[in-house]
Amino acid sequence: MARATGQARGILGDIDEHLLGEGTHRELWRALGAHVLETDGERGTHFAVWAPNAGRVTVVGDFNHWDTNSHPLQRLGDTGVWETFVPGVGEGASYMYDVTGCDAVVRRKSDPVGFGAQHPPQQASVVRDINGYGWHDNDWMERRGAHNRTNAPISIYEVHLGSWRRRAAEDDRMLSYREAAVELVDYVCELGFTHIEFMPLSEHPFDGSWGYQPVGLFAPTIRHGPAHEFRDLVDAAHQAGLGVILDWVPGHFPSDAHGLGQFDGTALYEHADPREGYHPDWNTLIYNYGRVEVSNYLLANALYWLREYHIDGLRVDAVASMLYRDYSRKAGEWVPNVHGGRENLEAIDFLRRTNTEVYAAEPDAMMIAEESTSFPGVSRRVDQDGLGFGYKWNMGWMNDTLRYMAEDPVNRKYHHSLMTFGLHYAFSENFVLPISHDEVVHGKGSMLQRMPGSAAERFANLRAYYGFMWGHPGKKLLFMGCEFGQSGEWRQSGELAWDESRRPANAGLQRLVRDLNATYRSQPALHRRDCEHSGFQWIAPLESDTSIFAWLRRGDDGDAPVVVVCNFTPVERRDWRCGLPRAGRWRELINSDAGIYGGGGRGNLGAVLATDSPFPDQPASAEITLPPLSTLMFVHDADDDPAAPRTSSAQPGEARS
Repeated sequence: MARATGQARGILGDIDEHLLGEGTHRELWRALGAHVLETDGERGTHFAVWAPNAGRVTVVGDFNHWDTNSHPLQRLGDTGVWETFVPGVGEGASYMYDVTGCDAVVRRKSDPVGFGAQHPPQQASVVRDINGYGWHDNDWMERRGAHNRTNAPISIYEVHLGSWRRRAAEDDRMLSYREAAVELVDYVCELGFTHIEFMPLSEHPFDGSWGYQPVGLFAPTIRHGPAHEFRDLVDAAHQAGLGVILDWVPGHFPSDAHGLGQFDGTALYEHADPREGYHPDWNTLIYNYGRVEVSNYLLANALYWLREYHIDGLRVDAVASMLYRDYSRKAGEWVPNVHGGRENLEAIDFLRRTNTEVYAAEPDAMMIAEESTSFPGVSRRVDQDGLGFGYKWNMGWMNDTLRYMAEDPVNRKYHHSLMTFGLHYAFSENFVLPISHDEVVHGKGSMLQRMPGSAAERFANLRAYYGFMWGHPGKKLLFMGCEFGQSGEWRQSGELAWDESRRPANAGLQRLVRDLNATYRSQPALHRRDCEHSGFQWIAPLESDTSIFAWLRRGDDGDAPVVVVCNFTPVERRDWRCGLPRAGRWRELINSDAGIYGGGGRGNLGAVLATDSPFPDQPASAEITLPPLSTLMFVHDADDDPAAPRTSSAQPGEARS
């Protein structure tokens, strides 16, 4: 048992106190939390926690038999921070704080800035020495900005690590970070995605929250291993050329007794008034963004993941719930802002400050908003009155297009605008097109189940839809399991239905996703102007009676244009005339009906020849065969080069880069 020190031996200096007091300590985690260090010749752990309204704070743990009297903390000036140094305590020690509130009630709390935690349902924090990791990703870090910009191909594989794959022979345990560093990274590379996005990996008490109710924002969940092993996973992804995005939850936190709620006997992190501080949708508490120490806590956490774990981007969860005070509330259940409006001005200021600080500190990173309303300027710069995000999820596009795909093909002509409406606002933000976990749970069915028709028609519909998505302006995001058409809804308590991925139709869909990614990455016209009007032009937007969509994608000067044509009926269209921007040979890059993808093998024998016959607003045209329920992509072969790579309808896989 470590001995009591009698008094704190502080490591926090005057600058720390000043920055803590004004809420501008960008590296808050270096001042607070549990730090293994040596002081006065003794090695141990320095503990520091913010609890301004507490009357007493002590640290308890396995090193003092959880005795509340062994190691009291001392208050540091007027900052509200309490600290102490405990010799002999090091890596792996479990601890909590006994916080005596102004109401004289003692609350046992985990560390708000703890770097590790026990396995749930245990609640203690764990001392983790996060210093000295030997990264091997210098090449990636130096060039990652090129992979995150709006002119880059960004195709994201969204993962819930606890249910991607499990070890059935070992009590169905989850993969470790180190196992994922091999298996997951290899798989995502094979499919050609550019980034992995992890659903929240901050420590959380309840598996069923999927990580969206975190209680330890600074601790990678122990479910898959300690902090340095999570770094192994990120390092491996970077060495393989993959970016890593982490879901980040600054919008709410659970009310578990060991968490942030009533931390020092007062509404410290949250609002006291439940009309401002309680989320009825999730039974969670809302951060008080107007309190400088709280907004500083969250901002520092964002920087922490980017700096300490080399995370390449943060996808900010539930932004809409942060922006509006009346989110999911009836009249009388919310408090207007100082102007009498519904906007949460403090949250808006927090988001703007966070994005500004993140991009100033890590200009090559990306901030992505999950924002489901039409709030203006989400991905516009702060100095242009925007929120300052790099990207925004396009929830409207997702809802509209999935509604269209759920229709029986005979009725789709009546809903044509669901597929075209998104182009009216496609360039108002820097959009990510998300087919996320939320679309395959809660009775919605899997992506395959959401398609109409027979089993074969469902696969054909889904292949055509993915082709539509990859040809559409906007970055791409696909949730795990959707790439091979898992038949059932996702469930977090098991693994994906990997046995299904070996069936011919599922394997064909998986190959299509691989080739769509390869085509998207290799064809500049499909990604360089994802966020610009100049990169898109309709060829046939009004073919509602036949449910055909055709458009042109352009890149920079000198980039070969790509034409995308979709037929969302089960009727083959032969000799369908398509206007094209130039005459010559147009090579078939993708045919979702190709046999290798599980389709019927119908198409254009690898290419079509366009002549100087204007139609209708294009200077050239060609007659194209459109297989039923299919998407085709064509690229113009410069100068009709006979040596150019050729891909037949039967062998589209050859188009991979």
